[in-house]
Amino acid sequence: MTSAYPTKLEDVVTKVQAIVATEGKLPARNRIMRECGVGAKKASDALAMVEGEGLVPATAAPAPVRLLHSVPATKNAPEVPQPAVVEAVQDTTELPTVEVEHERTDVTVDAPTSPAVEVVPAVSVEAVPAAKPVRSWPLWVIALGAFVSIWGGWVGLGEMTGFGPVRLLPGIADNFVINSAITLPLGVEAYAAYALRVWLSGALIASGARAFAKWSAIGSLVLGALGQVAYHLMKASGMTVAPWWITTFVSVLLVVVLGSAAALTHLLHDARTEVRA
Repeated sequence: MTSAYPTKLEDVVTKVQAIVATEGKLPARNRIMRECGVGAKKASDALAMVEGEGLVPATAAPAPVRLLHSVPATKNAPEVPQPAVVEAVQDTTELPTVEVEHERTDVTVDAPTSPAVEVVPAVSVEAVPAAKPVRSWPLWVIALGAFVSIWGGWVGLGEMTGFGPVRLLPGIADNFVINSAITLPLGVEAYAAYALRVWLSGALIASGARAFAKWSAIGSLVLGALGQVAYHLMKASGMTVAPWWITTFVSVLLVVVLGSAAALTHLLHDARTEVRA
């Protein structure tokens, strides 16, 4: 409800001056119109008069608020991105502009601690020359000398015990004759080498077969040594015929060797069959 008497311009100016003195800024035109009950023109005139008198402090354009942080470079410290500039814009219609500037602050950023890493010094490895393989030719020289001696001993012992020329194919090839004394070195020494190979080989062999090969190889070598001793003793004594017990032993020797060879072969065959099964 408006008064019957219009408000004078001087009263409106007085009201605006009181607001400026209290709040330090010009009020809005709508506020003057509402509180003083005047129209827009009179409110604008009053505001212009108060502003022209210089009662309102001058307001500067709002300045951005800058956050300044100085991060000095430290050794082994990761790069820290600089903070972006933050600009604060204030509403100049209601609040006065305030310029805020933060002081420079030196912030030291500690480098992230990493777990200790043990540094192993490099070790120089000298090249080791490859070992030269063991030559086998000396074995052939040794085997040749042993073959001549053993062969001659067994053949001579066989002749003293009744071994001699035999026609293998009578009536078919009467001229095909061999000395049966050679069967002694062929049988005994060949089996000793065969059993020794089975015993000392690194192949997957059943324990029973390996044990049989071991003891039969040792037995064959011992029998071969005894045969050589018997021959040379009888030869040195001038004997041409061996005693009956030596003849008996030499006669059954090849049968024993054949049985041992057959038994060892069967043991090896049975062991391979069990592994495949």
